[in-house]
Parts: sequence; structure tokens; C-alpha cells
Amino acid sequence: MASTMIQTSGFILGLLGVIAVIAATGMNNWSSQDREGDVVTSVYTYKGLWQTCVVETSGFTECRAFYTILGLPGTFQAVRALMIVGIVLGAIGVLISICSLKCIRMGTMEDGVKANMTLTAGIMFIVAGICGISGASVYANQIVSSFMMSTYNPQMGGMGGMGGMEGMGMGGNLAPRYTFGPALFVAWVGGAVLLLGGVLKCLAFKGLMPEKSRYNAVAYKAPPQNQRVYEDSRAEDDRREKHFV
Repeated sequence: MASTMIQTSGFILGLLGVIAVIAATGMNNWSSQDREGDVVTSVYTYKGLWQTCVVETSGFTECRAFYTILGLPGTFQAVRALMIVGIVLGAIGVLISICSLKCIRMGTMEDGVKANMTLTAGIMFIVAGICGISGASVYANQIVSSFMMSTYNPQMGGMGGMGGMEGMGMGGNLAPRYTFGPALFVAWVGGAVLLLGGVLKCLAFKGLMPEKSRYNAVAYKAPPQNQRVYEDSRAEDDRREKHFV
């Protein structure tokens, strides 16, 4: 009973994690323009994995998709690949989890097969969670690196953003700075939930295995004593018949 509850909990967490990773991958605000100390606020920019959007003061939003693949940085493409692999593995894990639930009967499927499917789904959830967390972490690292490079002002001997000098264009860098967007946190949470669901599925595997499948030893049965006595008497009769003949 406890194993069934752990299995169901792992399935629910895995399903929620996959939904969160899918939502994060489709969101456009992976990085948002940092408006700290920015005087010009008429235009606000945020970027995602598939397109970049510009919001004006009137509320009009215009999004432009990334039509090129070869022109994008390799790290950016790696983030895309990690998120897509996480979604695919998570979706396959959800389908396998549905088939392996104890409350669902599919023909003459044995409990041992369902236990193995539960373990497979758990491993897929764990790998999918690692992919989601890794993709968001790589993207966040790029944001931090770009933010530090854009705020450093060698003429000021330190961080150009201090004192608001950079935002006014007085010896600073006019390039916009970007900070973490909500999609990053959704991806982190979704990956963590997937990891937890996968661990629960793996823990439920041992309890779901039937007792007879845990030991593969073959029981040895000794021949009955009556059969041996019968065979000895029959052999003695045969010898007597041959002697008289």
C-alpha cells in the first residue's frame, strides 16, 4: 500500500514537473531588461528561447522570432536542446507511468513488468529534471556574465552602474542590461519537481516487485521413497525372469 502511494505521488510530481518545464520553454521572458537607474523607460525588452519582445509605454507589444539557427550562439542552442530533451523524456516518462499504475489494468500484464516500468519512468524523470535545471542554469550563467560585463566601467574604476552615471550615458555602457526572467524560476522549479518525482518512482520500485520474482532460485524436490522401492523390486523381478529363461 505504501509503495502504491509513493508510486502515485511520483507520477503526480512528474506530471507537474513536465508541465512546468513545457511552460518555461514556451515563455518569452527568460531574460528581462534591467530598468534599475534607467532614465528612458518608453521601451522595455525581454527575451525568450524562441523570440524577443518589445513593450512600449502605450502597452503595445511586438515580438520577433529568431528565424536563424546557425547565427545563434552555441550556448543558446545548447539551452534549447536541453529543454527539448527534458520535455521529450518527461513526456515519455509520464506515458510509461500511466501504464505502470497499480490502479490501471492492461490485459495480463504482471506486477513485475509494472515495477520495471515504474523504475524506467523514474529514471526518465530524473534525467529530464537534470536537463531542465541544467538548461536554466546555463542561461542564467550567461545573463550574469553579460550583466557583469555591461556594468563594469574601467573609467570609474569599478562598477559603472553606481551613482546612475551609466544610465545617463556619462562614460558608461549604453547597452541594455538583462536580469533573470520568471521563466528561469519556472524551469528551476519544474526540474526540481521532476527530480523528486523520479526519486519517488525509483523508491517505489522495490516495494512493487512481487515476492516470487525477487528470488530466482529453483526449488529442488527429492523423489519420493515409494518410487525408489518400486523401481528396485521391478529390477529384481527382471533378473529372476532372465535366470529362469
